[in-house]
Amino acid sequence: MKLLVGTNNTGKVVEIREVFSNLPFTLLTPEHLEIEEVPEENGISFAENAIAKAQFYYNRAKLPTVADDSGILVEAFEEELGIHTRRWGPGAEATDEEWIGFFLDRMKKEQNKRARFVCSLAYIDDTGRLTTFEGTCEGTITDSLEAPYLPGLPISGCFRPDGYEQVFSALPIEHKNSTSHRGRALQQFLTYITDETNLADLSTHR
Repeated sequence: MKLLVGTNNTGKVVEIREVFSNLPFTLLTPEHLEIEEVPEENGISFAENAIAKAQFYYNRAKLPTVADDSGILVEAFEEELGIHTRRWGPGAEATDEEWIGFFLDRMKKEQNKRARFVCSLAYIDDTGRLTTFEGTCEGTITDSLEAPYLPGLPISGCFRPDGYEQVFSALPIEHKNSTSHRGRALQQFLTYITDETNLADLSTHR
């Protein structure tokens, strides 16, 4: 059963593969299908961007497709990040190291370390039907990186979710996926997709 994961972010792919590890899915990425174009992210919300990504890849692959848009809302920065998270500061072309270095340098000047991660997930099934899901996670930004992070997910090395003593990237991946914004959205999707009727949507692409 084939499912296209509409992202080139290797860290996201690792997390998604873990969630679906016990299910009979063949997860594909744009790289597997030699899709080199990337979708524009010009929506005004996480949901709009997630939908645009899912539609972009679905239209090119004609396979059931899931895509997400996620980011962090930092209380001290008001509306600076959010849907612009990865394009904020040094920009989307910056390395993870450059981006997180800039971010932590800014955070050092702030007393309020509260932040909230948001993930919107969009799924388009074999018939073109669209369904969306959303997950959030509250926490605080640490003063420095406290653990290595997956490529493409640098804030996970300095975001400590409420109720935990460790940052995201220090948690076992199964714990992270039950706690994080993306993990919570994926669990909603998992509940939806494992319904017998919806699971049948994938079976036509064995």
